[in-house]
Amino acid sequence: MSSPLPNQEIDQRIAAAQAAVNAETELMHREFGRARSELKYDGTKVTAVDIAISQNIQAAISAQFPVDQFFSEELSPTETAIPVTARFCWVLDPIDGTNNYVNGISHCAISLALLENGEPAYGVIYDLARRVLIHGGPGRGLYEGTRPAQARGEAPNNHSLIGFHSPSDKRHAMEGKQLIENFKIRGLGSSTLHLAYAAIGLLDGVVDHNNKVWDIAAACALCAEAGIKIHYLENPPFPMRTFTLLAPRVQYAAGLPAMVQRLREVIGR
Repeated sequence: MSSPLPNQEIDQRIAAAQAAVNAETELMHREFGRARSELKYDGTKVTAVDIAISQNIQAAISAQFPVDQFFSEELSPTETAIPVTARFCWVLDPIDGTNNYVNGISHCAISLALLENGEPAYGVIYDLARRVLIHGGPGRGLYEGTRPAQARGEAPNNHSLIGFHSPSDKRHAMEGKQLIENFKIRGLGSSTLHLAYAAIGLLDGVVDHNNKVWDIAAACALCAEAGIKIHYLENPPFPMRTFTLLAPRVQYAAGLPAMVQRLREVIGR
């Protein structure tokens, strides 16, 4: 883990991000397992809590940094992608794991990423299940709350814990079979937490096919500081030059370098 680099502009934004996310945790817990959902344009679920958290965090960030761009999963879809033109932009998933949240399953998170020139610079993730703020970024440390964290260093083996979601595209079903035959699988229902848990050493690796940039932007900043390599199988999202809710899904294998190599051998990609 590297020593934090002094940069007042980023430090101010990190403090604002942590405050904005922490301010929404009471609402998130209060409505956990109670909020009612409806289907969005893409068939995924949304609740009034998703929308409220999105609006509240955007208002808090934009009030302090009006020249920054702000993007959220809960924006209204547009036919054309929005160009990323600001030095700093924000990418928010107000609740990653909405299906879990609605059903009272605690693996869900608020995920807020700060990007500089289209690259993840810092991530702030509130892990509802563990009631902890996971945060960090390249050159700025990695933390669970105030405690420094780091990735696992174990060599890949058949007891390695791999975060994996069943792929929405059944063409990739065989990859799931290969992973199950070679590792211990954990499917938490939150792409944010899969990657964040790899960064802080709770999982050894991740394979995922179903993501959009807002699912993983904050966790990618954590992974960069932890030494976690993300090998994109399709549609690398960074540097982010445009933002659209209609972007293709991001697919990747992630872990320390030896784990990524082994994952790629297993899935044949």
